[in-house]
Amino acid sequence: MGKPGEAPEAEGGEPFLSRWSRRKEEAREPPPPVKQELDPQAPAPELPPIEKLTAESDYRAFFHPKVGEDVRRAALKRLFGDPRFNVMDGLDVYIDDYSKTEPIPPEMMAGLRQAQNILAWAKEDREALEKQELLKQQRVRALEPPAQPSPPIAEARPDVADAPPLPPEVPGAAVKS
Repeated sequence: MGKPGEAPEAEGGEPFLSRWSRRKEEAREPPPPVKQELDPQAPAPELPPIEKLTAESDYRAFFHPKVGEDVRRAALKRLFGDPRFNVMDGLDVYIDDYSKTEPIPPEMMAGLRQAQNILAWAKEDREALEKQELLKQQRVRALEPPAQPSPPIAEARPDVADAPPLPPEVPGAAVKS
């Protein structure tokens, strides 16, 4: 341990803050470029037979630019055909093959028939309710008194009905005021 007030030293005797500053500067520098192992100018590599490939085989040679796409795909198909890559993880809920055409089991068919019966009963009930509502409306209309025609004008005004009839008009007669 150092004296009080001094920065603690790291394993190599370098003060902590100096070491921290040096590492921070090193982290800012970009890493050296990675040399690509596959040279596009090089001839196509010697490839092992696809039938003899296993999960432990080296597949890097199949990614050379001069290797054909069909050969590359065949090698990858062989790799991913390994049972280790075909493990279900439980998240494949909808993985079933829905193109299978097998008959519906009798238990399920019975449930479907029962559902059809329920729907038919619901339809019959709805139609019966509609008929009852229509009959109810017809009964209400039958109980209502019939609409009376509007009364004649004389009957509508009692003061006019009691007055004597007017004399017939004489042509050319003037009305005196």
